Amino acid sequence: MAVAAAAAAGPVFWRRLLGLLPGRPGLAALLGRLSDRLGRNRDRQRRRSPWLLLAPLLSPTVPQVTSPPCCLCPEGVHRFQWIRNLVPEFGVSSSHVRVLSSPAEFFELMKGQIRVAKKRVVMASLYLGTGPLEQELVDCLESTLEKSLQAKFPSNLKVSILLDFTRGSRGRKNSRTMLLPLLQRFPEQVRVSLFHTPHLRGLLRLLIPERFNETIGLQHIKVYLFDNSVILSGANLSDSYFTNRQDRYVFLQDCVEIADFFTELVDAVGDVSLQLQGDDTVQVVDGMVHPYKGDRAEYCKAANKRVMDVINSARTRQQMLHAQTFHSNSLLTQEDAAAAGDRRPAPDTWIYPLIQMKPFEIQIDEIVTETLLTEAERGAKVYLTTGYFNLTQAYMDLVLGTRAEYQILLASPEVNGFFGAKGVAGAIPAAYVHIERQFYSEVCSLGQQERVQLQEYWRRGWTFHAKGLWLYLAGSSLPCLTLIGSPNFGYRSVHRDLEAQIAIVTENEALQQQLHQEQEQLYLRSGVVSSATFEQPSRQVKLWVKMVTPLIKNFF
Repeated sequence: MAVAAAAAAGPVFWRRLLGLLPGRPGLAALLGRLSDRLGRNRDRQRRRSPWLLLAPLLSPTVPQVTSPPCCLCPEGVHRFQWIRNLVPEFGVSSSHVRVLSSPAEFFELMKGQIRVAKKRVVMASLYLGTGPLEQELVDCLESTLEKSLQAKFPSNLKVSILLDFTRGSRGRKNSRTMLLPLLQRFPEQVRVSLFHTPHLRGLLRLLIPERFNETIGLQHIKVYLFDNSVILSGANLSDSYFTNRQDRYVFLQDCVEIADFFTELVDAVGDVSLQLQGDDTVQVVDGMVHPYKGDRAEYCKAANKRVMDVINSARTRQQMLHAQTFHSNSLLTQEDAAAAGDRRPAPDTWIYPLIQMKPFEIQIDEIVTETLLTEAERGAKVYLTTGYFNLTQAYMDLVLGTRAEYQILLASPEVNGFFGAKGVAGAIPAAYVHIERQFYSEVCSLGQQERVQLQEYWRRGWTFHAKGLWLYLAGSSLPCLTLIGSPNFGYRSVHRDLEAQIAIVTENEALQQQLHQEQEQLYLRSGVVSSATFEQPSRQVKLWVKMVTPLIKNFF
């Protein structure tokens, strides 16, 4: 499945070879590993192959939309409809999309949505914190569940929470202990699933201590869903994300098909996760392979099927809806549809869910991101942001070898989430400075300082966790596409963790203005990186950090 998808949409040169290898996944995987090995060798040698400059010439054409043409169908309305060859496409009105700007707004919206939920609350996060604000969120859930039972006509409210096993089990007071009272009081309505990476097993699982075991792989998806409305974000359920940790958030209001999709996705990941019980033990779902005691290949195969069934069935449903709406023989005009009671406005915005679960050989987000970076033409502008600047070799090659202008926003050391941490973790900001300096040096060595610019976010008393990108087409002052969700564009996001984000494509000027203002507000708090930046005393990296960083950069 991943091989076929890569052959359809892979933007880097070696992916073209996959099209020549039908039924040869082993050889295709070997090519992938060879590409990664070559990338690591180039990184160690700190020099670039001249082939990098040919990246635009080696890029394939954009995957073509396969639906039949129709004068009433929005074919060609935007240039990104090729994404629906990989994932379901959800057409919505831009009036249902709202960009949030602050942690407090995010927190208050979640509490308000929980209070009025009648059918379902679905929350996927890395972890749930243990402070008073997190308890306030749990209390909201408890109150809503209680009201659902006491109502004159009791609702069938269900609460499903998906967290990471290792992060959610850290410490004596943890995510599990925070949720146990809900599970004990409402056992028929509450489900808590704890994803455990299949790669942490055996002797490795016994030897790696708490916190360090989280480097092997995590559940990193951040989706917060209330009835038919969804918040997509990179923020976790922890007090700093509700107060002074800057992230990104988008609220999709009354978008039932999108809510159904993410409910099914979280259910699928939940089914291959461990289920928290009322006595704080965990069990596997009946008939499911155990993630770290069972056969790893068998578990990953079952997980791939469970998740891909969700993606493919949703894609089929959306294609059928599209065909019924625009290609039916008994096609209704918009006026006829309105007269018949269907008052849903015509879509001017399209949502594409992008899933990345490399442990299960699901690489959709990677394929789409690489293709977007490759196809950004000369004159286009890409604003890319990440709280943890550690781009994969493929992403770095595309940024340095393609034609668009890039402004990359990253965290200054003082707003890095690990700044001031105890022990080895306290050196992580310095490791990111080292990676940043190496990348900046490569930009300079290629003479691309005008086209590729680094900027550091700084805000007193805050930390920075925003990730995603905004794409401005050549000649446009507003973005037409954004990626928003959990991925950080680093090795972990691509290879180790479970990730999800959405691509939002819009031709509505008001929504484009929202996205533009979001981007501007983040970048306004940043300074441009220059060679002088790395001469500051706070940017001096100890020798041992420089030596260790190449060995551990794939784990953070």
